[in-house]
Formats: sequence, structure tokens, C-alpha cells
Amino acid sequence: MGLEQDIAQIARQETELCFASFSEQDAWALGSLMRQAAVERALPFVIDIRIGSRPLFYTALPGTTPENPDWVRRKVNTVYRFHKSSYRVGREHALQKKAFDATRGMDPMDFAPAGGGFPIHLTGTGVVGAVTVSGVPQREDHGFVVEMLCRFLGKDHAALALGPEAA
Repeated sequence: MGLEQDIAQIARQETELCFASFSEQDAWALGSLMRQAAVERALPFVIDIRIGSRPLFYTALPGTTPENPDWVRRKVNTVYRFHKSSYRVGREHALQKKAFDATRGMDPMDFAPAGGGFPIHLTGTGVVGAVTVSGVPQREDHGFVVEMLCRFLGKDHAALALGPEAA
């Protein structure tokens, strides 16, 4: 799948994986679902779900390092800045061959255009939070979040999943 196809599919994911509402109980249920799936697959994830700056769910599984929470922080900042998934931001910058750095107002120590951060978008309101993971290669980070959101929201994951990355 090329950059253009990735971007179009990720935009579709963001459109379809919206919430009518999102509560503390929803964050706990989604986070618990994600944690259980990660444990079953032996994925070394940090999982973070937040509304604004308020953390609602957090876990660090075996195999994570002190670097993973920092990746989460930077991916969350990217979601909040662009109101898009962090992977889509990275794919768009790659397609446009734009630098993602301090010259564009984005210090790489504070922003990460890498897969794993996904907006919590409330229908009729907009982006209010983020679901973020860090621990495996970025396309897999993104894919895991999308899969879990599909499961949680009752959406067809096969229809929304990204295909294999182009070589």
C-alpha cells in the first residue's frame, strides 16, 4: 500500500472510528480490552488513554522501556496538534517531503509523527482525547489501536485495516 492509499485509508479510519460519547468507564473498558489483547499476544506495550491532559487509563507491560512513555507523550502531542492520528501525520509529511522539525514549530523532542496515537473524536464535538500505544514498529502500533477501536465500537476491522506496507 502506497502513501496515498495509506493516507486515504487512515482518514477513513478516523472518520468511522468516532464516539457518540466517551466516559471514564469507556476509557477503562477500552484500555482493559487493549491490555488483555496485548498480554495474550505478548506485545510490549505502553497503553495510554486520555481526555485532554487527564489520564484515564495507563499500563506498561513487560518488555517496555523508559523510552516508551516518552514516545506516547510525543504521539499524543501530535494527535492534539493536528487532530489526526500520529501515523497519518507522518505519512502526510513523507508524501509531501516536508520536514517534521523545529523549523516548522515542532520540536522532535515534543512531537512524533509515528504510528500509535489515534484521536478520540466525539461526533458533533471534535477531538477531545487520544488512545496511544508504543512498543512495536509504528505501523503495527497504529494497526493495533485501530483493531481495538473497531472491536470496541463494533466496526468491521477487515474493511478498515491498512494493507501491507509498500516496499
